[in-house]
Amino acid sequence: MDYKTVPITLITGYLGSGKTTLINHILKNTKGYKCAVIVNDIGEVNIDAELIEQGGVVSSKDENLVALQNGCICCTLKKDLIEQLADLVNSQKYDHILIEASGICEPIPIAQTICYMEEEFKKQKLPLFYHLDAVVSVTDALRLKDEFGCGDVFKDTVRGEEDLENLVIQQIEFCDVVILNKVDEISKDELLRVKKAVKALQPNAKIIETNYCDVDMKEILDTNMFSFEKAATSAAWIQEFEDWSNEVDADKDHDEDEDEHEHEHEHHHHEEEHEHHHHHHHHHENGIDENDDEGTADEYDINTFVYYRRRPFLREKFEDWVASNGRNIIRAKGILYFVGEEKYAYVYESCGRQRKLTNNGTWYAVKLSKKQLQFLIENDKNFAHDYDEKYGDRLIKLVFIGQNLDKEGIKKELDLI
Repeated sequence: MDYKTVPITLITGYLGSGKTTLINHILKNTKGYKCAVIVNDIGEVNIDAELIEQGGVVSSKDENLVALQNGCICCTLKKDLIEQLADLVNSQKYDHILIEASGICEPIPIAQTICYMEEEFKKQKLPLFYHLDAVVSVTDALRLKDEFGCGDVFKDTVRGEEDLENLVIQQIEFCDVVILNKVDEISKDELLRVKKAVKALQPNAKIIETNYCDVDMKEILDTNMFSFEKAATSAAWIQEFEDWSNEVDADKDHDEDEDEHEHEHEHHHHEEEHEHHHHHHHHHENGIDENDDEGTADEYDINTFVYYRRRPFLREKFEDWVASNGRNIIRAKGILYFVGEEKYAYVYESCGRQRKLTNNGTWYAVKLSKKQLQFLIENDKNFAHDYDEKYGDRLIKLVFIGQNLDKEGIKKELDLI
């Protein structure tokens, strides 16, 4: 049997952002091109009535399938995703598969599953039955305007909201295309702000402005855009974290003007192999795009700031600082350690109002022998870069992305912790 590779588009976005509108739009506009849509819950996705075949549901015993007149199909994710994809590909009926990651799903595990299978096909010398073509994040410009609003970046609203904004940020950070929907509902100036915030979080994504998700199919189907390596490393905080040139050591009293290395958001990412080792993976070269084609909204600057030092924080003081500090920080992430428990590396992360401190295991300096450490220093330039006679590989490196960040203020506060 001759298989053709079926491209998969993963569509993310929270409830009400316009995902259903986008799916209906795709189903109506892919003439002669048969799509299968996998959703978490058919009830959630209201397929337009005029698309549904007379008779509607495929068979009475399977309420989880809706057949459409144009040969497309909509089915609920009932069993394991891999099995379901296999069924769709085996049926040889479909040219494209759309997966709707319901508003509460993180896109990364779904992408990992698909990419894992792609690797397996290659390993077993099988034809590539399907591949992940693009991750499309549908966002609502009106809603983002409030989330990245002026002044207080995230409003303290109903419980559960912070999980949403956390997810919104993750969905922007992990995608190839951001569909900025409902753009007519906000002013030009507000749209500019929203775009700046999106670009600050994800410099690589292609941003498409729409109303009613009215997007050209060529922009989102058969794009060949997705690469796991690229997607997993293109969020701005990662690029900042991996850039060595911003490691101005806060332990030493530097002249204030000395290489603060403050480059503003828009980086172009150079694709290159990333070398990974435990909690650090570094790369260099952030191309900086100076020409901001947007003259207005200057008072609304999204900037990036990296705080770096070798000595540990006092845990209590850091936790106090985290609790008191909401101002204008949209996103923060990095690695740190504390006095009294120097053997552990922690990851600190904030997404809007949500704050998380996670133990990330022990530093290499603790768990490896002298001999192993020496081997790493000689063979891994990233590790060698981070290694210090006094501190081993222990360090504090935090990336902050936010609106008009008071870099000096943050630095002074953190220096005292």
